[in-house]
Amino acid sequence: MSEKQREIRIECLRPGQLNEERKRCPLVFVPIGPLEYHGPHLPVGMDAISATQCALEACRRFGRGVVHPTLFWGTERERPDWMLESLGFERSDWIIGMDFPTATWKSHYYHEHLFALVVASAIEMLIQGGYKVIVLVNGHGAWNQLETLDRLAKHYSNSTDALVAWRLAFTLDVSEKNLAGHADLFETSMMLYYQQVAYGSVSMVDLSRLPERGVPIRYPDLSIVDGPGFSENPSPGRVVQTDPRDATAEKGRKIFEDTAQLFVKIAEEALKMKKLG
Repeated sequence: MSEKQREIRIECLRPGQLNEERKRCPLVFVPIGPLEYHGPHLPVGMDAISATQCALEACRRFGRGVVHPTLFWGTERERPDWMLESLGFERSDWIIGMDFPTATWKSHYYHEHLFALVVASAIEMLIQGGYKVIVLVNGHGAWNQLETLDRLAKHYSNSTDALVAWRLAFTLDVSEKNLAGHADLFETSMMLYYQQVAYGSVSMVDLSRLPERGVPIRYPDLSIVDGPGFSENPSPGRVVQTDPRDATAEKGRKIFEDTAQLFVKIAEEALKMKKLG
């Protein structure tokens, strides 16, 4: 059976097939992401969709392992004073995540302790099922979500015989240079690509929901923010520089390809550390 024909989704496999795949390689990818407001032009499942597609592609490319059903879970916190100012709000405002006052839909943010319990329970069940390498593919960049996943990965990697690794489902050059924004050029491009290759019958991206060309997109207006907006040095005028109206499926494909390859490398290194490579 070729790799393209091999079924890798846990929910689609029978017990015997799962046992065979685990014996061949005790590796599992776990995509994670919340249902979250991504402006008026993107679907609320953006983070989870991206994590899922990256996990599936990484597993296919690697040729071993399986993919756990997506955990549609995520956490967020109130914005700190300095970030509120960067985003164009008053330092005294109370804003959770991307649920700005102009948002037309409330994101499904779970309390951090509940999020941690759900992910921890999933990890423990996989460890009990015999998996030795668990790769968490995280689609959501909230600081407390990243810190929670990091704590869980370290805890289970040091208290069990499994290795738990995790990474944000974005390329290193975008995430480490603080270029990753929210519902901006990068995320919109990725969704255009996913819509094209995985959701052909579903129209998920609607750029007509955005202002006409030439109209600046300010952070507070549509919950669309570029990377600098989450730093102490926001873009001039709090106007999005990585404009989602410049998004293309080809740009999304490049980000997706590089991200999937990053997770292949993470899986390879984790298996080598466990002497399973």
